[in-house]
Amino acid sequence: MNPVQRGKLAIAAAAIGVGLLSVTGCGFVNAQQTTHQYSASDGIKADLGPLQLRNILIIASGENEPGRVIGAVFNQSSSDATLTLSGANGAQTEIPVKANSETYLNDTADAAILSTAGVIPGGLTPITIRSGSDSATINVPVVDGTLPEYAKYLPSTPTPTATSTSTSTATPTESAAAGH
Repeated sequence: MNPVQRGKLAIAAAAIGVGLLSVTGCGFVNAQQTTHQYSASDGIKADLGPLQLRNILIIASGENEPGRVIGAVFNQSSSDATLTLSGANGAQTEIPVKANSETYLNDTADAAILSTAGVIPGGLTPITIRSGSDSATINVPVVDGTLPEYAKYLPSTPTPTATSTSTSTATPTESAAAGH
């Protein structure tokens, strides 16, 4: 090879190298989003020993109102487990989970209700999760019933029974005016 051909070959190799770097440079400089695990939902995920909590959130109409826990709990062990959730002001609920199975906290399950949500909807409330000797504190989102998919899960608050304190009777002219 003569010096001119070597020069052309070196320039071509350099051009190819720069081209390859420009194509792969984004992956080298920027973090790959596929390597970052996150909860692609409104709820959060957490692991507690053999229990895996997925899409856990609380639905409540206010900070001091009852809150329903929804989501899923998977038990990876060969033993039945009970998941205890403890929140604000002593609020607590228990969720039984059979061995090697899952429990979905939805329409078909018994409601897991905390006596108080702990924060206003839109916030995060610290919840202590416990099963056997394992425990952890997680921040769980609280949402309200504004979105239709959550409205059906709002815990109903007991309404006071109406009592009549008036014993007045309508006169015949008032009854006729009322269309009776």
